[in-house]
Amino acid sequence: VNQILLLLLVLTVCAILYNKLHQVPSALKNETGDLESPEEMEEIPVVVCAAAGRMGAAIAAISSIYSNTEANVLFYIVGLKTTIPHIRKWIENSKLKEIKFKVVEFNPMVLKGKIRQDASRPELLQPLNFVRFYLPLLIQKHEKVIYLDDDIIVQGDIQELFDTKLAPGHAAAFSDDCDLPSTHEVVRSVGMQNTYMGFLDYRKQAIRDLGISPSTCSFNPGVIVANMTEWKHQKITKQLEKWMQRNVEENLYSSTLGGGVATSPMLIVFHGKYSTINPMWHIRHLGWSPDTRYSEHFLQEAKLLHWNGRYKPWDYPSVHTDLWENWFIPDPSGKFKLTRPDS
Repeated sequence: VNQILLLLLVLTVCAILYNKLHQVPSALKNETGDLESPEEMEEIPVVVCAAAGRMGAAIAAISSIYSNTEANVLFYIVGLKTTIPHIRKWIENSKLKEIKFKVVEFNPMVLKGKIRQDASRPELLQPLNFVRFYLPLLIQKHEKVIYLDDDIIVQGDIQELFDTKLAPGHAAAFSDDCDLPSTHEVVRSVGMQNTYMGFLDYRKQAIRDLGISPSTCSFNPGVIVANMTEWKHQKITKQLEKWMQRNVEENLYSSTLGGGVATSPMLIVFHGKYSTINPMWHIRHLGWSPDTRYSEHFLQEAKLLHWNGRYKPWDYPSVHTDLWENWFIPDPSGKFKLTRPDS
């Protein structure tokens, strides 16, 4: 009897120890099981161009995104053959060496015969201005992609922008130029256009035949959340190229209008067929005047700032340059330098 009781006691102690040993991992699993490792987190592809003469812009944009998120961001840095070594060296020899990135070469030959020469703002005719037209050719494996102009900084978590919902059948989401009352005063003060009339020549029959009211609010394609499946299904790139070709032949839009030789074909192709981005994720027009400023409180609330226009924050004059310079990383090679009043 004693032996039987002793055996039962030993079995009971073993059972208790077994349960305790297996409860600890179970509890830890409940606390940490929902956390994904960086390898398992959804990858957020962000496309930024690195153009000659303004690579510091791309560096500041990337720096601001990387510093303000825990998301698994993969940067696609698009450049021309001559500029790629410089941007790669800049990243690898700075604190950005920790980022995940791929350098993609853009072949400007795809634009041959599709761009009408315009002397009023020749910088708008640079090949990398049209990278956004060719996203599916540059980005192969992703369903959803963010495209950003280089003259931006991101103050929010890029995950929020990536989570922008696109309606069924929409290939992209943009920011409406009429979406934020706080920007209307700036628009009026510098005489900007925020309707289709400011981008398309309504004297031309081809434009009138579109049936788009000239007072329709335009949108800004400097920040895009795109669905690659829909983009390819709708042959968006082919449609954009068609309007580029027609502009070469008929001069349907020009940089003397809204300053949008890349914007205008997108306004046509995406009219009535795009989703909208949260207005605070695209505060625009910071580069349209060297004098007109937003309130500091408003800019602190903004998630993304865009210096679209002539007056860039790495040049002089410009406004709110301190906000941009917070994210700038000096060029280790010394080739790119900021232009400042005392320089």
